[in-house]
Amino acid sequence: MRSPALVILGLIFAVAGLIVLAFAADHFVAGAARLAVFYDVSPVVIGAVLIGFGTSAPEMVVSGIAAGQGDLDIGVGNIIGSNVANISLVLAAAAAVRTIPVASATLRREVPISVASVLVFALLVQGGITRFEGGVFAALILGFLVFVLRSSSSTDGSFAGDVGEFVGDEPVVVEKAAARALVGLAFVVVSSYFIVDGAERVANALELSGGFVGFTLVALGTSAPELVTSVQAARQGETELLIGNLLGSNVFNSLAVGGIIGLVGPGPVLDTTLAETGSVLMVVIVITSAVFMLIGGSVGRNKAFVLFFLWVVSVVVLSGGDTAEAALTVLR
Repeated sequence: MRSPALVILGLIFAVAGLIVLAFAADHFVAGAARLAVFYDVSPVVIGAVLIGFGTSAPEMVVSGIAAGQGDLDIGVGNIIGSNVANISLVLAAAAAVRTIPVASATLRREVPISVASVLVFALLVQGGITRFEGGVFAALILGFLVFVLRSSSSTDGSFAGDVGEFVGDEPVVVEKAAARALVGLAFVVVSSYFIVDGAERVANALELSGGFVGFTLVALGTSAPELVTSVQAARQGETELLIGNLLGSNVFNSLAVGGIIGLVGPGPVLDTTLAETGSVLMVVIVITSAVFMLIGGSVGRNKAFVLFFLWVVSVVVLSGGDTAEAALTVLR
C-alpha cells in the first residue's frame, strides 16, 4: 500500500467533486427545465426526457469520463452501485421514516421496466462492454422514452409535479435560466474529472479495484442527492412519486449511462468479481425490492431493514475482506 497521504488526497478530490457535482447537477436541471417551460415544451417531455436525463447527469458524466480515460471498471461499478444504492439504501432510509406506498401505475409500468433494464445490463456487461452493446443500450433508452411519451398524457400529474419541483413559481428570465444551465453543466463536467481522479488515486493507494471504488465511494456520492431528497420527501409525507423516481433512475443508469460508457470507452471489465458477483447481487436486490413492492403495495420499516441489510451484504461480499485490511493500515 502507498502513502496514507495519497489516500487522503484522493478522498479530498473525490468528496469535494461529489459535493460540487450535487449542486451543479441541480442547477443544470433547474435552468434547463425553466428554459423548456419558457418555450412551452410539454411537461411530459420535460419530465421524461430533460429531468430524467438531468437527474442521472452525475452518473452519466462520471461514468463517461472514467470510461473515456480507460477506467471502465469505475464506470461499471458506479452503475451497479448506484442501482443497488437507489433501491436498497435510499429506499430503506425513506421507508424507515414513513411507510412508502406504491402506486398501481408504478407496479404496472416502472417496476417491470426497471427490473428488465437491470437484467439487460447485467447480462451484457459480462466480460466487458462493446460499442455495439453501447448502441443496444442507447436504442433501448430511446425506446423507453418513446414509450413513456406515447403512454402519458400532456397533463400527467406525475410529470407536472416533477417539473414544478424544479421550475418553481417565479417568472422565467431566459438569460438567467440559460446561464444557470450552462454554468451548472460546466461544473458537472469539471467536478466529474475530480471525482474520477480522486477515485483512481484511492484505488491505487489502497490497492483496490476501480470497480469496488466505483461501487462504493463513487456510487454513494452520486446517489447522495436521491438519499437526501427521498428522506426529506418521506418526512414531509410527499411520497407519491418517490419510488417511481428511484425506479426511473435505475432505468436511466442501466440504459443511458450504460450506452454512454459503451460508446465512449468500450472494453473489458477487468474486475470480474464486480461484473459477475456484483451483477448477480444487483439483480437479486432489485428483484427482492420489486417483490416487496408487489406484496402489500408499500414498503415499510420491516422491508426497509431487509433492503438495508442486503446493501451491507453486497458491500461486504464485493470487498472480499481486503478493503477492511487496507483501511485499517491507513488508520495506523
